Amino acid sequence: MKIVEIREATKPIRSAIRNAYIDFTRMTLSLVAVVTDEVRDGRRVVGYGFNSNGRYGQGALMRERFIPRLLEAAPGTLLDERGVLCPHKAWATMMTNEKPGGHGERSVASRTPISSSRTAAFPTASR
Repeated sequence: MKIVEIREATKPIRSAIRNAYIDFTRMTLSLVAVVTDEVRDGRRVVGYGFNSNGRYGQGALMRERFIPRLLEAAPGTLLDERGVLCPHKAWATMMTNEKPGGHGERSVASRTPISSSRTAAFPTASR
């Protein structure tokens, strides 16, 4: 199994919820589709994921750093022993050259785009 494309879209949540700090009517989320070269029952295996935990979508970070790292990974390095996409190896690949910690953009980057891509990888692993 190989990732052949990763699609990302940043979309509005459009929720009428507000609190003392956040107006969710303007909040966005990141949607991700991880497209593989695997075909089962005549259909391409695609994993989908999104993340919306009170933070804005992070499409720019995904397109600039995280998606290219996955697409540039050496053949086989993202697969588990069964030969399917391993979400944990995908996570490690996306985190390459990232400073550990939860400050600045990293507090969002470690949750929103990576979690979306990682979540999208899980369905591909189970198919």
